[in-house]
Amino acid sequence: MTIMIVQGPCAEAPSLSRELLGSLKQLALAAGRTVEICTCMGLREFVARVRTARAPRTEFMLLAPGTLAHQSQLHPEAGLNDALDALHMPYIEVQDGDASMEAGGASHHGPLATVVINGDVPSSYRIALGIALKQLSA
Repeated sequence: MTIMIVQGPCAEAPSLSRELLGSLKQLALAAGRTVEICTCMGLREFVARVRTARAPRTEFMLLAPGTLAHQSQLHPEAGLNDALDALHMPYIEVQDGDASMEAGGASHHGPLATVVINGDVPSSYRIALGIALKQLSA
């Protein structure tokens, strides 16, 4: 696997649709990469998944915290900023609203990009994956 999508619960939909995930996998495969998704229902699980990502298996991450972005701001003790700071690979934050994972934190290792397209989750993921694939091919 080269690109890991870590997704928290989303107010609009529980997870990526099969159609969208299939489309993302096809885009990645055409570029010689693979995509895997991990859906997390809670902040602890999300932070644990970020902490356990290891190169060379995972080269890039797309982080879509969903409703967990707000929770991470309310509970900095959960360690999301620390996990992001310790990440040894680039990541892109995919947002479905205006809450950022780091808005209240003091993280030094920020995202390569943040993609926010309100109401169009499929486009957000396609744009984020496009950026990741471009970075990996450079």
